[in-house]
Amino acid sequence: MTELKLPSIDYAAISPILIMLGTALLGVLVEALVPRRWRHVVQLTLALLAVLAALTMVVLSADERIITAGQALAIDGPTLFLQGAILVLAAMALLLIGDRSVERGGAFVAQAAVTAESADDRRQAEGRNGLTEVYPLTTFAIGGMLIFVAANDLLTMFIALEVFSLPLYLLCALARRRRLLSQEAAMKYFLLGAYASAFFLFGVALIYGFTAGIPGRTAGVDFATIHAAVGESPASPVLLFAGMALLAIGLLFKAAAAPFHVWTPDVYQGAPTPVTGFMAACTKVAAFGALLRVFQVAFADANWDFTPVLGAVAVLTMLIGAVLAVTQTDIKRLLAYSSIANAGYLLVGVLAPSRDGLAGTMFYLVAYGFSVLAAFAVVTLVRDDDGEATHLSRWAGLGRRSPFFAALFTFILLAFAGIPLTSGFTSKFAIFGPALEGGQAWLVIAGVLTSMILAFPYLRVVVMMWLSEPGESTPTVTVPGGLTSAALMIGVLATLVLGVAPAPLLDLATGAAEFVR
Repeated sequence: MTELKLPSIDYAAISPILIMLGTALLGVLVEALVPRRWRHVVQLTLALLAVLAALTMVVLSADERIITAGQALAIDGPTLFLQGAILVLAAMALLLIGDRSVERGGAFVAQAAVTAESADDRRQAEGRNGLTEVYPLTTFAIGGMLIFVAANDLLTMFIALEVFSLPLYLLCALARRRRLLSQEAAMKYFLLGAYASAFFLFGVALIYGFTAGIPGRTAGVDFATIHAAVGESPASPVLLFAGMALLAIGLLFKAAAAPFHVWTPDVYQGAPTPVTGFMAACTKVAAFGALLRVFQVAFADANWDFTPVLGAVAVLTMLIGAVLAVTQTDIKRLLAYSSIANAGYLLVGVLAPSRDGLAGTMFYLVAYGFSVLAAFAVVTLVRDDDGEATHLSRWAGLGRRSPFFAALFTFILLAFAGIPLTSGFTSKFAIFGPALEGGQAWLVIAGVLTSMILAFPYLRVVVMMWLSEPGESTPTVTVPGGLTSAALMIGVLATLVLGVAPAPLLDLATGAAEFVR
């Protein structure tokens, strides 16, 4: 009888994942056992403490370089850096999610099963406290993202993809106002996400077939086996290329890269704004963390084959994001196309074949995450009687009505445009420099040209806020509560500090920029 051996697990190394998933399960129990009037405070406190505890364990594990849990999880420099980034940005997002002073009752519907646009729906929108199930859903999503960036085989990566995607589909449907728009966004995200997951899983099957027949190895989808198969497998390379293409579709969908970006504007517009910020920051970190590991570890020896294709995707993504951002009339859709263009810039970093390229990409993810969360924090504050005023025409003259918040938003938009002394400039420099050194000049030229195009819609908003006269329809800026104020100030200060003194974070990223293979 064959003795069954359990895989060795370093519980300390994977403790951030265990903390977040354990807290999510605890949050489900809180929903069942704690009285309704206490749930908001208990759930928000629990989620923030869990993020803080997980971040502490990431810091304490800074020197870990192991593959654990039966070769399923790799705890190395990029994993720990990206897990730390996800947790810090998730803490900011939780502050926005938890604020109930900007809108009475919060940004979320009080009862999700209420028929949209009905009399009951209108009553709940007037101030009943929003449902608190959003907190366990958010912590489940965070836990899935932590697994996603640490996954060392494709099946673990697929499971993590589903763990963080399914809660996001639900969160997108829970907006307090404009319920039909929110539900439509969630349905589009769910259906297209299901197709992307199917493509990813089909790619896993093809890669498994490609790894069969390697001398001295059994077939598998762990990255060491795939890496060996790229150079040694007797199987047809058609399996490899088709598998890589299908995997890339699944990952590029999450990264909001063209031509798999079509869900992004509708979902960003329809989802509750705190959830939009959470997706724009944390989901992008998770998606590019997985892309980096797949293409720089598993398929590293096939870079001559995938670089031209991913490069073309990067150029298309930058071009579509920049050109279509010019035509937008809604601030959330404008930020969505900005996010698409930034996905293109990040792909340039993914294709930069050096340690500096990896470090620059990780730095960019952190810098962009702080800025985009601050931007959506401001969006939550510009309101009228019907909720958030997101149409750009309504922002005319906002600088006269509320110069402080208009100045903050102007600074964030200048950072998106890549103006010096902001994190947008240093992060683009951190990506374009290694790409230029690695012979990817064509990508850098495309990045610079599209950045110039993308500056136009940002500057148009700035001109509209400051040089237009406020009209009767110009909304007011709500005085933010403590939670939104904290998230906004953290984002703005990080954007400034990373633009003026980026060296500490760049050094940290460079020190972490080495995968365990």
